[in-house]
Amino acid sequence: MSGMQHGRDPRVVPVRRGNAFEETMERVLRLLRLGTFPPGSKLPAERELAASLQVSRTTLREVIGELRAAGYVSVRRGRYGGTYVSGSVPTPGVGRGLDAAEVEDLLTLRAIVEPAAAALAASRTLTDEQREALRAAARDCARAGVEQYRPFDARLHLTLAELSGSPSLAGVVADVRDRTNALLDRIPLLPPNLAHSTRQHEAVVTAVLAGRPEAAREAMRDHLEGTAALLRGFSV
Repeated sequence: MSGMQHGRDPRVVPVRRGNAFEETMERVLRLLRLGTFPPGSKLPAERELAASLQVSRTTLREVIGELRAAGYVSVRRGRYGGTYVSGSVPTPGVGRGLDAAEVEDLLTLRAIVEPAAAALAASRTLTDEQREALRAAARDCARAGVEQYRPFDARLHLTLAELSGSPSLAGVVADVRDRTNALLDRIPLLPPNLAHSTRQHEAVVTAVLAGRPEAAREAMRDHLEGTAALLRGFSV
C-alpha cells in the first residue's frame, strides 16, 4: 500500500529548484528505490502526488510518461486503474548502474569549472568569428535529434570553455565533459529534459554574448543542476 494513502509521507519532499522536470524525476526515482512505493503498489492520485512534490500536474504527467516508457511504471484502466510500480525497478543499462560517490565527485568538479568558464567567456571581448562559432554550436545543438543530442551538447559546452581564454580550464572542462558523457550514456535520453536544456543553453549563450559574467555563471549553474538531478536520480 502506498505510504501516502493515510496522509502525506514525510519522505515525499517538494521540488526545490528551477529544474522542475529533472528534480521531479529525481524525487520519484528515489521514492521507488527506497520502497516508499514498492513494486506492485499504486502511486497516489496525480493531484495528490503533484501537490506533495509542489509541481504542476503537467510536469508530473511528463515524468510519469517517461517512467512508463522506461518500464518503471505501468498504467491500468478500469475500476482499479491507476499508475502502478513495476514488479522490479530496473537499473538503466543492466549491470551498469551509477555509483553515487562517483557521480557526486564529478558533479562537484563540474559545478566549479563550467560556471567559471561561462563567466570568463562573458567577460572577454569576443571576435565576430568567436561569437558566430558560439551561436552555431547552440543552433546545432537545438536542432539535434535525440540520438545525436549529446555530441552536439558536448561541443557547445566545449566551445564555451574555449572562449574562456584559458586553455588549461578548457582542458579540464573537456575531461569533465568526457566523464559526464560516460555517465549520461547509462541513463535514458528524456525528451522533456532535452527541451529544457535547450532553453537553458539559450540563456547561457545570451548572457555570454551580452557580456554579463554573473548572469552567464548563474545560467550555467542552473543548467548543470538539471543534469545533476537526473544523474542523482539514477544513481544507486
